[in-house]
Amino acid sequence: MKNFNLLKKGILGLVVLGLTFTSCSKDETTEQENQLEDTQEVQRSAEIDQIDNVLGDLIIDAYEEQELTAGRSTKLEGNSNTVDYSKDIPDCVTITVVAEQGYRQVTLDFGTDGCVVNGHLLKGQIVFDYTRDPEAQQIMINYNLVDFYFDAKNIIASRSILKELSNVNGNPQFTHDLSITVIWPNGVQASREGTRIREWVEGFGSGIFSDNVFEVTGNWTATFVNGNTHTYEVLTPLRREVICTYFVSGTFNVQRTNFGGVFDYGEGDCDNQASFTFNNGQEITITLN
Repeated sequence: MKNFNLLKKGILGLVVLGLTFTSCSKDETTEQENQLEDTQEVQRSAEIDQIDNVLGDLIIDAYEEQELTAGRSTKLEGNSNTVDYSKDIPDCVTITVVAEQGYRQVTLDFGTDGCVVNGHLLKGQIVFDYTRDPEAQQIMINYNLVDFYFDAKNIIASRSILKELSNVNGNPQFTHDLSITVIWPNGVQASREGTRIREWVEGFGSGIFSDNVFEVTGNWTATFVNGNTHTYEVLTPLRREVICTYFVSGTFNVQRTNFGGVFDYGEGDCDNQASFTFNNGQEITITLN
């Protein structure tokens, strides 16, 4: 009987130990899965950053070139014309301008087959309009995306950009409304709301868009189709050199329930490498697509 009791205790101990290991294993697996999901969402948010950058570059470039053209000539007044006035927008983009007294509508058409811009395949149209007033200190530019795709991601947006001729630092500044929805080819979807301020710190007035540098600040919220919501706030300005596909430096804070950290674009190199440091101090490398 004594030996039987010892045997029962031994078996019970093994069962408890086994359950403990199983529980730990499940907890570790769940934690790893959650971290993978968090990392993927941070990665997708960085992809939306790229989309915002390219859209902003194209619209600002086309707007500035149109203003230069309008300043030199008024022969387009009252007409709809296809023009080729921007040396910084690829030739595969068809640019159409509807010009009336004090009003411009500009269409950037990338075609149904697409056009490569800064290494990204763009399809569809960007249509923007604004009221032209050379003396105004602020200009509102409104734009829509029509059947628009960015590297096979469907982009849905109707947004605005407020241009200030001179901010407190004496630089041109663009305040972007960030209302946008991105749908990945696999069905993953994310929406972004917020404000991004883009200060033109280098290259303004040179007539060459490719030498321009912007510093970006702001805050926004990203909501994913699974219900997860992330909040973002720029900690150190994100440096946008137009010749580079990605931000070259700058950091922003990311927060979500039970998850958070700092996304870092690095120290100035033009590459596709960034890092994310979780609140617990763990750091991972992010390769930007």
